[in-house]
Amino acid sequence: MSKNWKQKLTLLWKGWGWSLVIAILIATSFRSAIADWNDVPTGSMNPTILAGDRIFVNKLAYDLRVPFTTWRLARWDNPRRGEIVVFFSPVDGTRLVKRVIGVPGDIIAMHGNRLYINGKALRYEPIDEADLEQIPSELQARHLFFTEDLSGKTHPVMLTPQLPSRNTFAPIIVPQGQYFMMGDNRDNSADSRFFGFVKREQIVGKATTVVFSLNYEHYFLPRSDRFWQQLQ
Repeated sequence: MSKNWKQKLTLLWKGWGWSLVIAILIATSFRSAIADWNDVPTGSMNPTILAGDRIFVNKLAYDLRVPFTTWRLARWDNPRRGEIVVFFSPVDGTRLVKRVIGVPGDIIAMHGNRLYINGKALRYEPIDEADLEQIPSELQARHLFFTEDLSGKTHPVMLTPQLPSRNTFAPIIVPQGQYFMMGDNRDNSADSRFFGFVKREQIVGKATTVVFSLNYEHYFLPRSDRFWQQLQ
């Protein structure tokens, strides 16, 4: 490289190089501590979240952390039953999206895909026709859908009767500082039934909105009807 080119690169770096570095640090710090998005590659949260959805994650929903770390500067809330959260898997650290089913101190049990919390069976109802119309037709042909009332917060769940699953387990107590997570696709979700409880420190934030969505089964075409859809 000639001396002239070296001088030009030095001047270029002095002109905007540091500004670029600072801008990148600000952007990545924002995503690390304040807000982020999460691509959903699987259908474990069907029909609420579909494979191909990109969801908005509010990292300030529960606490404030030092960017790029798990150190907490302040805490103002904790995840509640029924909320959808993003967290690091206790098994391999992969970021997962599931629904909070049990909070610290809860007694959780399941019998034939019916959840029991603190000895009380949750209420299930057939899904409304209007909500059923929002579910892709390819899912409707192979599954059953119900609404589940979780602490007064209703949301849809999907069942696949022909698929073997862990749909029954004895009562377990959620330890302090930990949470029990499940996917809305109850017969096809790797969740706390398999990897156990999730520590509070492993929870990244609250998932609130589908920002946009691509249909993986139809040439990655956008699902415009899902853009900016609020998550229940």
